[in-house]
Amino acid sequence: MTTVAPCSFCEFVLGGARSGKTGLALARAEESGLAPVMVATAEPLDDEMRARITAHRAERGPRWTTIEEGRDLVGVIDREAGAGRILVVDCLTLWLSNLMGSGGDVDGEIDRLVDGIRRSSGPVVLISNEVGLGIVPENVLARRFRDHQGRLNRRVAEVAARVTFVAAGLPLVLKDARAGDAG
Repeated sequence: MTTVAPCSFCEFVLGGARSGKTGLALARAEESGLAPVMVATAEPLDDEMRARITAHRAERGPRWTTIEEGRDLVGVIDREAGAGRILVVDCLTLWLSNLMGSGGDVDGEIDRLVDGIRRSSGPVVLISNEVGLGIVPENVLARRFRDHQGRLNRRVAEVAARVTFVAAGLPLVLKDARAGDAG
């Protein structure tokens, strides 16, 4: 594995569904004292997802600015990251799903995202699901998704200064370059 200098502003939080990863990321943003910006990647394609989006907005409250962007995360990071703000990207799993569903160049977009994170001029907390801990999916699309998600998570973890895995609401710090742990 190649050693990459981490983005000192970047934190990566990953775990399973409903593990508590978003709550941890939101708390990190709130504790920072910076103006929190939610970058939501969910696309409201059905009633259930629209209801989820509405509920999540209400949970965050009026202090949060929300930017809805399903695909161009690099553009948002380039435009919005900076002094006085902290971005929370929720989540890379939906972003990847959006890319695959649109036929986008997944590997190229992952490269662009990693470069965007690296050059970020302000703090970014990225959230993702860890989908590779279960059984091998039975269909080709699900296996492709799982493989892309694993590569995406690995690439983001490589450039993040801090990586935290959340299971059952409990955070486990996997990497903290700010504390001298190079991973």
